[in-house]
Amino acid sequence: MLIRANQCGIQHVTRPKSRLEFSFPKLSFYSMPCEVAARFLILYGSQRGQAQSIAEEICQQSSEHGLTADISCLSNQHKYNLDSEVRPVVFVVSTTGDGDPPDTAQKFVRKIKNKSLPHDHFSHLRYGLLALGDTNYANFCNGGKTIDGRLQQLGAKHFYATGHADDGTGLEVVVDPWIEGLWDALKTTFSSMAASDQQRADLSDCTKENYHKNASDQERNKSDLEVDLRLLKLSEADSQKGKVISSDSSDAETLSTTLVASLKQSLPPLSESALNVPALPASYLEVHLEQVPTEGETVSSDEGGYREVSISKAVQLTQDNAVKTTILLELDISEQNIAYQPGDAFDILCPNRASEVEELLLRLDLQTQKSCAVQVNLLKNSSKKAKVPLHIPQNGSLEFILTWCLEIRSAPKKAFVRALADFTENGLEKRRLLELCSKEGSSQYNSFVRDANVCLLDLLRAFPSCLPPLSLLFEHLPRLQPRAYSAASSSLQHPGKVHFVFSVVEFPARPEHPARTGLCTGWLTDHVSSILRPLGTAPASERLGTSALPKVHVRPRPSSTFHLPADSSVPVVMVGPGTGVAPFIGFLQQREKECEANAEATFGETWLFFGCRHKDKDFLFREELERFAQNGTLSHLIVCFSRDEPDAAGTANRPTYVQHNLRLHAKNVTGILLKDKGYLYVCGDAKNMAKDVNDTLLEIVGNELQIDKLDAMKTVAGFREEKRYLQDIWS
Repeated sequence: MLIRANQCGIQHVTRPKSRLEFSFPKLSFYSMPCEVAARFLILYGSQRGQAQSIAEEICQQSSEHGLTADISCLSNQHKYNLDSEVRPVVFVVSTTGDGDPPDTAQKFVRKIKNKSLPHDHFSHLRYGLLALGDTNYANFCNGGKTIDGRLQQLGAKHFYATGHADDGTGLEVVVDPWIEGLWDALKTTFSSMAASDQQRADLSDCTKENYHKNASDQERNKSDLEVDLRLLKLSEADSQKGKVISSDSSDAETLSTTLVASLKQSLPPLSESALNVPALPASYLEVHLEQVPTEGETVSSDEGGYREVSISKAVQLTQDNAVKTTILLELDISEQNIAYQPGDAFDILCPNRASEVEELLLRLDLQTQKSCAVQVNLLKNSSKKAKVPLHIPQNGSLEFILTWCLEIRSAPKKAFVRALADFTENGLEKRRLLELCSKEGSSQYNSFVRDANVCLLDLLRAFPSCLPPLSLLFEHLPRLQPRAYSAASSSLQHPGKVHFVFSVVEFPARPEHPARTGLCTGWLTDHVSSILRPLGTAPASERLGTSALPKVHVRPRPSSTFHLPADSSVPVVMVGPGTGVAPFIGFLQQREKECEANAEATFGETWLFFGCRHKDKDFLFREELERFAQNGTLSHLIVCFSRDEPDAAGTANRPTYVQHNLRLHAKNVTGILLKDKGYLYVCGDAKNMAKDVNDTLLEIVGNELQIDKLDAMKTVAGFREEKRYLQDIWS
């Protein structure tokens, strides 16, 4: 589409027949006359849906390039057979836990790791792999790397270089160009395969003809897609009126010095650039609202293994003047037959905030239809291979779906921003949305959308002429995911109960959005307000009947490794600043009860490195930890307080963070790990603390063994492989 500016904004001048309007032209196999398109296989391993979504996007785009893709989850092994697969295979694999493949890929990994397989077992296989990970965590992209490495060992060959996408900086930074380059790699592969197979050669001849034809068509479209923006520089006065002035205006220089880029405003050079914009995602859903009763809707307790339980206690562990508010919750699981071990976690179902759901309904002009039953179906003529999302219940009310089923707080992906642009009337607003999803605007997308935690509602506030249909939200908003919290108790000490702690996440106001609290932590805080009490006062259950207690839906999330050693004589080192101490409270409660029951048994040393900002404001579980230290359950309690002023006897070099104390006790820590074959557990923030602790570990191991950093890294990697260096971290 050719876009030119006039004094009202941006007008459409011509509309090509291709649906790739605004997109960067790609060499594609459009309207391929052959009866059979070249086929390839897509296999994905996904934990929370991102890998699946990317795989489905590749599948959907394949038809635009004259190819046919079959797609399957790695767990559905009856739907594919790599032992005899002759088609090119594309893998999209995420990473979970401590660098593990996702649950849906575990069986596949075990199968290909079979040591009896010959070294040329997959010598016939040609594949490309896209690995997803997060550099805030250890073992970046290890799920994909595990599969990639093993396939190579068994003789498989790459037809396309492996991509490693980082969720810490934005998956799209790698994913988008990787997919863009995939098509040429597939075409080259098919050409190579055709050279040795006459049947494929016939197909290749057929596709090449259209390849050149459409390459020419796309080159013509490229010129149509050039955005003439020389007229889009605004003066300060005219910008308030939405007028466009000539690029040679003397006000242009003044504009660039008095304005800064923002979510709503761009500046040169981006505002003057032609844009490479993603293809418009194909619509595939239709939504109907029916006026039928939907009262009394609740979350199904049985769905997904969730159980509704009472919150029997809520205690604020920090002082009111602490930087962060930290709360302990006690859940009554006595009637649900839920078993857990210290180190396990629990998934909590939380809803979107009622005020935000109401504002979204109002903004979409659907507030009078919020009680209508929703019917979702596939569009009959959609070009996208897709299914109706399983997380959207048929006949659920619109309000229920927006409250419990869709993550309306998620940062919109570029494909969603691109789709929103097509439902934006104002030309300048539409241009800005196209900039944000373009290749040229990637850094601004990161700054003003992803890193700023901007959500759909924020975009609709910023761009008032954008009015998307409900079907677009259902296509692009991800499933509302549960939030996981580590158990902070042992069932030996608290039978029928489980504790967990959380700090209330606060997002301060910024130009892109108003101040707000974290979705789950904010909701939980409001949810327990009637029973929340300061530390040391009577539990609410003694003042209220159990029927009046707030309820929550939970399910256990067992850990495969983050538990105390099976051999109680093995020493352990625990590093858990702030709420990272939670699982270690469970460890120590468990150890205390085991010591009481087995007085003659041998128990190894226990070290806990804890840190917080202020000793008198946010020293979590202080009384309990000091009791553990006094009765011998905890051999060494090592604490630091990062914001407290040194006392009269203090020094400028006092330890500030847990890694500083690890360095001070390096001999003890390395002795436990190297000589005693002990365990190191780390829990807490992945972005800073866990990295700093890992760097310190490399340093003290290197110093102790007198080896360089590379050898120290190999030694620490050995701890991980032996499951003696374990992390429960989050970003």
